[in-house]
Amino acid sequence: MSLDMLIPFGILLALVVYLIFTRSKFEKEVVEVYEKKFDEWKEFNTTTTKEVEPAKVLVGLVYKTGYKVSVELLDESAKAQLEKGKFEISEIKDK
Repeated sequence: MSLDMLIPFGILLALVVYLIFTRSKFEKEVVEVYEKKFDEWKEFNTTTTKEVEPAKVLVGLVYKTGYKVSVELLDESAKAQLEKGKFEISEIKDK
């Protein structure tokens, strides 16, 4: 009686082991194919990297009192550029 059940379980065990090994082989092949395609894509990729503009940072406030315009700096890093006159004037209404 124990021999009757041993043969089907042996066949089932052999089938499970076979399926496990074939699946792992298939997964390795798929990974290799995708890695190869990715390497080809990296080689022929022609996308250019866009230059990212630096974010705006608040470094000072501009006040008008009468006919005089004054600038109060919050950060001293922009002082040299203001003294050299290297700045741009834009209106917020336009944007």
